[in-house]
Amino acid sequence: MATDRLLAQPGPRPAGGSGPGTTRPAAVRLPSLTGLRFPAALAVFAYHAALPIPTLRFFADDSTEYRFTDLADQAGGLGVAFFFVLSGFVLTWSARPGDTATGFWRRRLVKIVPNYVVTWALALVLFAGAYTPVRTAVLNLLMLQVWIPDFNTYFSVDPPSWSLGAELVFYLSFPLLHRVLRAIRPERLPYWTAGAVAAVVATPALAYLLLPDTPGVPGGYQASVSQYWFAYVLPPVRMVDFALGILVALAVRSGRWRDIGMVWSGVLLVAGYAATRWVPYLYAQRALTVLPIALLVAATAIADRDGRFTPFRNRTMTWLGEISFAFYLLHFIVLTELRDLLGTRMYSTVEGVGLLLLAIAVTVLLSWVLYRLVEAPVTRRFSAPRRKPAGTTTSPSSPSS
Repeated sequence: MATDRLLAQPGPRPAGGSGPGTTRPAAVRLPSLTGLRFPAALAVFAYHAALPIPTLRFFADDSTEYRFTDLADQAGGLGVAFFFVLSGFVLTWSARPGDTATGFWRRRLVKIVPNYVVTWALALVLFAGAYTPVRTAVLNLLMLQVWIPDFNTYFSVDPPSWSLGAELVFYLSFPLLHRVLRAIRPERLPYWTAGAVAAVVATPALAYLLLPDTPGVPGGYQASVSQYWFAYVLPPVRMVDFALGILVALAVRSGRWRDIGMVWSGVLLVAGYAATRWVPYLYAQRALTVLPIALLVAATAIADRDGRFTPFRNRTMTWLGEISFAFYLLHFIVLTELRDLLGTRMYSTVEGVGLLLLAIAVTVLLSWVLYRLVEAPVTRRFSAPRRKPAGTTTSPSSPSS
């Protein structure tokens, strides 16, 4: 979930929009997709901040706390699904002609591993080391925690970091997956896209049908630990979200995507999120929002490509998008440590909101530090091979996913 400036190789685009037609070069940068990353990271922050557990809770009033919990209950699932779809889209949009698998893997690993290791160590030192077994900590460090169907393993150390275990699998699979999906005939891409959405919707049904109902996920949610792991955490299952992003990017680039615009995509996303209150828990996590997410990602990219205004292309939003990977990994640590520093006291609604805003500000500041001191310099230093083969030229750097 790392981010840098979104660069794309020049490619065909329809002259009048996203439908088939005369082509001309595509826009090089997609800065609005960078800017859109921060609201997605903020949604994950809201989900964790709203968990009604003593180590995170700020609000003294039960009704305020549980309204907040109810409002943000699926914000984490929404944010993670957005990042997974965006990863597939951006990596496809910026794929380098003639790139090698090892070159691609090197760039991805140097982007995500340094931040991951720093926040892993920070979480262990500050709080997780007191209750995390060595085996679990090692599995987490190696990004293997997502393969263990145990709640305290796949959400171990720094809980949001589980998604990086899935992203690692996506990155390892991308060279082959991209090659396979790129071979699909353009006129068939809408059917494959619909199939990917249908697979996401079918996943909870399979989990509920095939896996045991007990033991339940902590918190009383309508799912067992194994059902939750299969439908939400398991990398091969979540790869459907990633593949959807690839298919959408291919459809947009080939002129086979029907763009409904950012406004209507946003309206559908809000409506899908609101509807999560009335469906079983596993369906609420991504089944109702994955299509609006795909529509919004495509609409934002098309708006950038066509040079239309978006609220995410300004300097502030793109800067926040650039540090969003660090923000994602740091926010749970900041929330936990702030709550620990404040002791057991609970706060009024106004005070609690102020503390949450303080937590966001502190996380943004620390994210900027991590980005400037670790992520950016390591990426610049190690993204390119040390020796450039004779007769080759340097291609534009790929975007981050």
